[in-house]
Amino acid sequence: MAKAKRKFVCQQCGSVAHRWQGQCDECGEWNSLVEEAAETVFSAKHDLHGGGRAISLIGLDSDVALPPREMTGIAEFDRALGGGLVSGSATLIGGDPGIGKSTLLLQASARMAMRGLSVAYISGEEAADQVRLRARRLGLGNAPVQLASATSVRDILTTLANGPPPALVVIDSIQTMHSDLIEGAPGTVSQVRASAQELIRFAKERGTAVVLVGHVTKDGSIAGPRVLEHMVDTVLSFEGERSHQYRILRAIKNRFGGTDEIGVFSMAEEGLEEVANPSALFLTNRDETVTGATVFPALEGTRPVLVEIQALTVRLASGATPRRAVVGWDSGRLAMILAVLEARCGLSFSTCEVYLNIAGGYRISDPAADLAVAGALISALAERPVATDAVLFGEIALSGEIRPVSHTPLRLREAAKLGFNRALLPAAVADGVKGISVSGYRTLAHFVDHMLGRG
Repeated sequence: MAKAKRKFVCQQCGSVAHRWQGQCDECGEWNSLVEEAAETVFSAKHDLHGGGRAISLIGLDSDVALPPREMTGIAEFDRALGGGLVSGSATLIGGDPGIGKSTLLLQASARMAMRGLSVAYISGEEAADQVRLRARRLGLGNAPVQLASATSVRDILTTLANGPPPALVVIDSIQTMHSDLIEGAPGTVSQVRASAQELIRFAKERGTAVVLVGHVTKDGSIAGPRVLEHMVDTVLSFEGERSHQYRILRAIKNRFGGTDEIGVFSMAEEGLEEVANPSALFLTNRDETVTGATVFPALEGTRPVLVEIQALTVRLASGATPRRAVVGWDSGRLAMILAVLEARCGLSFSTCEVYLNIAGGYRISDPAADLAVAGALISALAERPVATDAVLFGEIALSGEIRPVSHTPLRLREAAKLGFNRALLPAAVADGVKGISVSGYRTLAHFVDHMLGRG
């Protein structure tokens, strides 16, 4: 005989508890446990040798065709996707409220529809007239996109199953969807998981590309259960500050392409515009020589992007506690670079406030930026400018050694294309590229001597 079993699910991390409590044991969040549909546990033992249907097994050496792709018509979007939308795939795109997720997907839907493809845009947050007004404002009012405002997954799938399957279905957003197969309010962990599972099953069975819009939490991660990111094929993060005009679409997971690819957009009156040369977006005026500024060729997937690193040091009176402020880089890595400069090179930052900024609001996680950061700090401390025609990159070890990094020729070619003709980098780098003169350094102390004109 079946017996009911209560369960309480954390709405932040998805962990399950068998009784209610004020704080989740897994993530530490308060008041996040919500009772959800009871499970049914059967006391009888399951028959492991029957009750199911046989599945077909194939070998690894079977012939496999590459999955067909449909281009969205937005080159930067297609780049982040790895070359376009794959038929039958599920894509999850998350970002802060008002960052432009709905605008981007509406533009992509309109361009695909105007090429004769069947596209359905389902909004669970806005009425159909609101979406239509936005499309008119973007100049897309005549695009043949099939539009609806609905939150019931069963109603949506029943509607889509009538007739030929569409090439693209946009669900805005997955947190507003509701499945009547289980109990719970829209947005709960069980509802998000069940709704996404039904939509993904439809995508696989009918060959439709499904794009799910996801809300984000206060720390920037996609809201709902973590399993949602495992269920989909591609996870994209739409980043940027609403005070800046640029937006970055970053691939975090992609089963059909490389990760860490980015697409760069600029927010304009008529929607999102592609930025063909993102390096020009993150570089300020280089005509004037200033201290504390260096240029670093960052690498995002297969795309090199030149960004400016700015540093400022301020001497304090004796006894005052110096401040360290970082924007766009890891504060722990800045502390490490300062420690190496003091311990291995004899420079003193202990009586200085240090401010580090990546121009344009760009964020860097590449360890190759170590040498450019060190160059900016030395330039600010000694008030000696770095040559405006030079780029710097290399990883710094705790021993003070400057270590080589990957894709050096690619970084140098991008620098040469934008008019830079000098590169300061690790001595272990064998070859440069045409148009760039290379200066190599084995240790950070050697680099400091060069910066300060000691040799």
